Amino acid sequence: MKKFYMILAAIAAMTFTAQAETNYETIEVGELGTIYNGSFFDMAPTNFYLAHTGAQMIYTPDLLGDLQGKHNVKITNLSFWFSAQSWEDISRNVKIYLEETDATEFQAIEGVKQFYPFSEVNAEIPFELSMLDYYGDDCKIEFPVDFAFTPGKGLLVTIVFDALDDDNCTMGSDYAPFYTTNISGQAMTYTHNTTSFIEYAQGDDFPDATSVLGCGSNVNLPVTEIEYSYDDEQPSGVNDIAQGKTVAGVKYYGIDGKQLSQPQGVTIAVTTFTDGTTKTEKIVK
Repeated sequence: MKKFYMILAAIAAMTFTAQAETNYETIEVGELGTIYNGSFFDMAPTNFYLAHTGAQMIYTPDLLGDLQGKHNVKITNLSFWFSAQSWEDISRNVKIYLEETDATEFQAIEGVKQFYPFSEVNAEIPFELSMLDYYGDDCKIEFPVDFAFTPGKGLLVTIVFDALDDDNCTMGSDYAPFYTTNISGQAMTYTHNTTSFIEYAQGDDFPDATSVLGCGSNVNLPVTEIEYSYDDEQPSGVNDIAQGKTVAGVKYYGIDGKQLSQPQGVTIAVTTFTDGTTKTEKIVK
């Protein structure tokens, strides 16, 4: 009976120590200062001058290097910085698509840049901003997301902004330019005053990017903050992995405390090392 209680205690200990702590950090891409390159129609992730815009952005493994070695990574928030120069209220329906990618830049086929196919919306967010409240200031728009991510991969972000009507856009030169980094070739944009990027993507012309369709190429990445969560690398306690130790023997027990000849069902494995230390772990067969 004593051994049975010891086994239950080991299970309880494993349950307790297996709860890893969740941490939260932020990756910053680019620095404030440069507003845009060339026409303000070619700003990522959007401009507010036209009613419908879309952008694709590639955040390479190098840019996401801080994620290396982290466990259970989730992208939790995307923020984009811009300089508010408009007096108007802006309203948009925003759709965000997140996917892992091995691409590091946008490729050209027969001289024409190509958007990448995208599917499965990750977040759909009504977005409202009173530009007058931020006039002349640096400010950012934030979008909460929930995306499990594999460190070592690149991140493809497709983000679509649609006005509530075709007139819901800034007028004249009064617009809000997004800050961009000096990394060309990792962002592409789409702009139109009547047609959503979603409609364009579902058409026969997608994914060709041409000036006729209001698409830019080799656009700079926007200044971005990518917030993410991750778990501690390894919980402490009886589940710690033994490094550089020699196994002397392994015994298996059922949850009733009886010794088994081999694992079956829910099994507790007690490994004894030659230095006299032991490791207890739960096995499910």
